[in-house]
Amino acid sequence: MVFLCWGRPSSEQQKSCINKSGTFNYDSKYRGATDKSVSSLKEDRELSNGGYHLNHARVLVGSGVETYEKGKAALENWRHFGLNWAFVDPKTPIRSGVKFCVCLKEFLPWVMMPLQVVYVKENRNAKKAVASFGFGSGTLQGHLLAGEERFSIELDENNQTTEYEGEPFLREKYAHTRQHASVTK
Repeated sequence: MVFLCWGRPSSEQQKSCINKSGTFNYDSKYRGATDKSVSSLKEDRELSNGGYHLNHARVLVGSGVETYEKGKAALENWRHFGLNWAFVDPKTPIRSGVKFCVCLKEFLPWVMMPLQVVYVKENRNAKKAVASFGFGSGTLQGHLLAGEERFSIELDENNQTTEYEGEPFLREKYAHTRQHASVTK
């Protein structure tokens, strides 16, 4: 089932999508895999043999604790999806088990992609002045892809802040299956 909407999806339409989405659409043996290091994911032959593709991106956004805190707040408020053509309800809490929708504008209809937060991880070491915050979300039934993605920010020992480390492993879910659509007004 694919969730489509002719106008920008309302909170009620997103809730309906989440309620209909059910469970994860990828194998449970991969659940939480994005919590691993990038190098171990790249070496994981089982992921690539399963048709999953790893796409890692890491962007330096500044330095210092203040930049780290701003970046963490941006992730917690879903600003990495704050675009004219894509959004997540910014009131959605980032807690393990919380379901949410990524809403995307595709030419005429909007597509609602249901996901669930798989894990949240935060580490702080005041002595070394290092910190990290991140979470992984997994695709649910009705999402056009199957897999998981991690978003994180890190303050390293050199006082450099790295934001939006996106580390997804995804595959096309509907490449060889019949699609069903649920369209709302």
